[in-house]
Amino acid sequence: MTSQRIDALDVLRGIAIMGTLGTNIWIFTSPAGPAGALAALEPAGALETLLRFLTNGKFLALLTLLFGVGLELQYRSARRRGTPWPGWYLWRAALLFAEGLIHYLLIFEFDVLMGYAVTSMVVAYLIGRSDRAVRWWIIGVGSAFTAVIGLLTAALLTAPEQRAGRADEPVTLFTEGSYADQVAARIDSFALYRLEAVFIVPLGIVLFLLGSRLMRAGAFEGSERGTVLRRRLMLLGFGVGAPLNLLTSFAGEGWFLVDRYLLPPLVALGLLALVTTVAHRLSGTPGLLRRGLTGVGRTALSCYVLQNLVAAALCYGWGLGLAGRLADQGPWWPVAAWAGVCALFTVLAALWLRRFDRGPLELAWQWAYRAPQRSRRSGGPGADGAERSRDAVRSP
Repeated sequence: MTSQRIDALDVLRGIAIMGTLGTNIWIFTSPAGPAGALAALEPAGALETLLRFLTNGKFLALLTLLFGVGLELQYRSARRRGTPWPGWYLWRAALLFAEGLIHYLLIFEFDVLMGYAVTSMVVAYLIGRSDRAVRWWIIGVGSAFTAVIGLLTAALLTAPEQRAGRADEPVTLFTEGSYADQVAARIDSFALYRLEAVFIVPLGIVLFLLGSRLMRAGAFEGSERGTVLRRRLMLLGFGVGAPLNLLTSFAGEGWFLVDRYLLPPLVALGLLALVTTVAHRLSGTPGLLRRGLTGVGRTALSCYVLQNLVAAALCYGWGLGLAGRLADQGPWWPVAAWAGVCALFTVLAALWLRRFDRGPLELAWQWAYRAPQRSRRSGGPGADGAERSRDAVRSP
């Protein structure tokens, strides 16, 4: 059962990583790049709207739930060892923030790792509290977050003439600008590009805690209680969340916040339940698809950074510049780019894992995490030995 749970988590992480690229690829393939991200608010053709609906917000929410599961596993590991909590976990969060900052400055404007780092520092102090206390935190933060989204949505719907951010002139920074120009722009526009953290952190608190409690409730078990819980999650996700999310996708730009932050988490719960159920029913030697997803899940952090780096090199002017050259090719060009990048890092992950048990960034991460602890030890077994387990390491 433990092996099946770990396999399910790896597959879920692989799907979440590929899904986040499914959202970000529309930014990379736009000639305006991240600077034109608000173009996502503009009306698009029916096919493109449908394609965006399939990924927008859902895999970000799934990845966030899985970070909560990872935090729960690390909390359990600390409790088993009898070590203080959060203790060294705060150092992990600091490393995650540093990783995110580097990723933001050098590769991608809409990095989520910094937001996750801040969220994990908050949740680390909540995860060990009683189920009742955690439930009230989920309800309280979730209700406040929903109210804010509702108020902002009402403002968007009633004052459309005040929405801005779309320049008519072409944006050349990402089609013609140098790599150094883009780095400088990220530094200059740090506050603007980090605004999404206002939404990611409170939503992350809810989903981190929810992921932790789903783990405790048996959502990843092959038991009867796990089966019943997953059925309920699938009903909520696919019976309620998905139809409503499809409506908001076509309802107009005023519903953007609901379409990205409120309804996708419901769909993500359904996806989590569906993938886990399928993983438990599979037996025998894994096929090519399952092996590929598992490999990506085992190297999730490395694949997340790599996919953005490769997409930038394909699309931006300092690389192949395909965003400008293929701008008139319709929605199939972003889909092809997504498929190509996913195939690349899936193959690279499989090749890497033939020699190593985790990804390159994961290895560097673990070294940086253990380095200050080794300097404090006087001998004996490592204080963080339990964190060598596969499922605890892969979600920072």
